[in-house]
Amino acid sequence: MELPNGGVNVQPLRNFINGVFVPAVSGSLMDTTNPATGEVITQLPLSKAEDVALATQAACNALPGWKSTTLEERIEWLEKIADVLEEKSEDIARLETLDTGKPISLSRRVDAYRSVANFRFFAEHATELPNLQYEANGAVNHVHRSPVGCVGLITPWNLPLYLLSWKVAPALLMGNTIVAKPSEMTPLTANLLAETMAELGLPHGVFNLVHGLGPDVGQAIVEHPDIQAISFTGGTATGRIVAATAAPMFKKLSLELGGKNATVLLDDAPLDSIMDDLVRASFTNSGQVCLAGSRILVHNAIYDEFEQRFVEAVNALVVGDPQDEQTQMGAVISRDHQSKVESYITLGLEEGGRVIAGGTSAQVPFPNLPSQGAFIRPTVIAGLPISCRTATEEIFGPVVTLHRFNDEDEAVAMVNATDYGLAGSVWTASANRGHAFAQRMDSGIVWVNTWLNRDLRTPFGGVKQSGVGREGGLWSMNFFSELTNVCVQR
Repeated sequence: MELPNGGVNVQPLRNFINGVFVPAVSGSLMDTTNPATGEVITQLPLSKAEDVALATQAACNALPGWKSTTLEERIEWLEKIADVLEEKSEDIARLETLDTGKPISLSRRVDAYRSVANFRFFAEHATELPNLQYEANGAVNHVHRSPVGCVGLITPWNLPLYLLSWKVAPALLMGNTIVAKPSEMTPLTANLLAETMAELGLPHGVFNLVHGLGPDVGQAIVEHPDIQAISFTGGTATGRIVAATAAPMFKKLSLELGGKNATVLLDDAPLDSIMDDLVRASFTNSGQVCLAGSRILVHNAIYDEFEQRFVEAVNALVVGDPQDEQTQMGAVISRDHQSKVESYITLGLEEGGRVIAGGTSAQVPFPNLPSQGAFIRPTVIAGLPISCRTATEEIFGPVVTLHRFNDEDEAVAMVNATDYGLAGSVWTASANRGHAFAQRMDSGIVWVNTWLNRDLRTPFGGVKQSGVGREGGLWSMNFFSELTNVCVQR
């Protein structure tokens, strides 16, 4: 792939099926654009069900050979992939910034780093797999792992290669073959991963990549009878469609969906030392992180001081050209998404809120940035009731709401007053107090006095409408395995 610089176009992409880069059967293409400039970056195949069928057939044909390899051989493959991706780290970062509009510093620190780390983590973690053997009633029970088969991986646009590698690594490790669909909005690093597989000589058909739209390609993957498991990360509305299709087919299903996460400041929260962390939790990647703290609940005793300090810190964020090393917040993913996010700012005003930082691009324009860029200033809305739409629906953008509470019981009720339950954080001078509070939250992940502090061995996933299943460590390995028991009488 030609590495783009500014507005230089990348050569049109192709699907990666059975070890070969091929166009869509129909020959149709669609544009993908740079959200920071509105310029077309490249074109990708507008694939359909017939392309998914070809990829699935290739994966099924490759399955017997791949599943017959040893775990040690597959660990070596993960390490080789990590080595090559590490050599391409700067390419990964620049492509992610071009595709997503996020700052280049963030792409290096998060996207490029984690894409490599995911392969290294699972390669190392596999060496620690326990030998599951149980003795009872005069018999020995041996628990064996085998691959699920051909699996479908569907990933979103906010962390393109980071989240794709998070699924590809354990799927390959456990002996499965793959049909993957990246977001049509951010295809460049998925293509780089396919190029890496080809360069390394991964057996043909083990990893297949099909570009296109969700209703065409994603749905065809979910519907295909030879795809035995679906791992999906994306919005809750799409997750419902995936579940409705896959469940009657008795496919294994993992859904990592949306969030409306709470950041809770108890009355003893040390404001002097945590302000940078709170801003990061709110506005990393322009708030386009499923784990972002988009509702900040603050004890009334410290609310006024917090609001003043937080607004000052938010207003100091540098919003600008994603390619600039000094930029802290770039564009959102598209002009359409910009309109959606700004509609919530308008809704927040209609629901009685006050915009105390930021606002829509019309209200607070960017005179020095491209007019076609999808930029929004980090926005803070105060004075909203906790039950209003702005405070309960996922916005997935640089918008947070502030809310007061008087005691911990009220705070817990406010935290749990949404249909989501993915993540949250609690900030207090007492770790024990924070731990106790965290256990009252309806949330799959809670951080105490930190945010996005990830140990990849731990379970990752949400409750309520934030998903089904868990990823990470043994949870990912178990999802991509069939566990069988052989009971041998002594």
